[in-house]
Amino acid sequence: MKIDQLILGSYETNCYVLRKSDADRDCIIIDTGLQAGGLVDFLETNKLNPLAVVLTHGHADHIAGAALLREKYPGIKVYIHKLDAGMLMESERNLSVLAGIRFSTDPADLLVDEPDVIELAGIRLEVLHTPGHTPGGICLYSKDDGVAFVGDTLFAESVGRTDFPGGSSTQIIRSIKKKILVLPGETICYTGHGPSTSIAKEKVYNPYLK
Repeated sequence: MKIDQLILGSYETNCYVLRKSDADRDCIIIDTGLQAGGLVDFLETNKLNPLAVVLTHGHADHIAGAALLREKYPGIKVYIHKLDAGMLMESERNLSVLAGIRFSTDPADLLVDEPDVIELAGIRLEVLHTPGHTPGGICLYSKDDGVAFVGDTLFAESVGRTDFPGGSSTQIIRSIKKKILVLPGETICYTGHGPSTSIAKEKVYNPYLK
């Protein structure tokens, strides 16, 4: 898998553009940042064809760019977990009100839940439901490539915030331990903010998971 990482918007959200190989043009996007202009520039510069946006959860700093992508690429499909689906349309729930933008967009095209598998552009992603940061938070695992896209559930030596509406510290730790830490130790975890990490590293160094 070819993985391009972009850091987007004022909240420095990690956006990932996934392709089967460097030669392929079809791609999947994971999260869009609060502002997606840089993402569109990247797609156009590299002549890529985004088939879908998969949103790890419904907070504005991960979903707001979806509106611009739908405008630029009318055929693109938006995926989100069914429990966070309403956040696309509700500015209070997606916290865009706090960012001063009051963002909302059309409903998702496809709602996912564990154990769904997303297969597009030659890539296979297993959906892991990992509530705690939001009720419908998901992680996306590629067994073939040994990588997981963990959104704001897990960070390098930290975990996602749980003080927003719908968050739960008990749930997020349970999600990480039962859904993420059981993956092979060499699995690389691509986070929603900040640097990537690995399962093995987090088992040793993450103080929240002791």
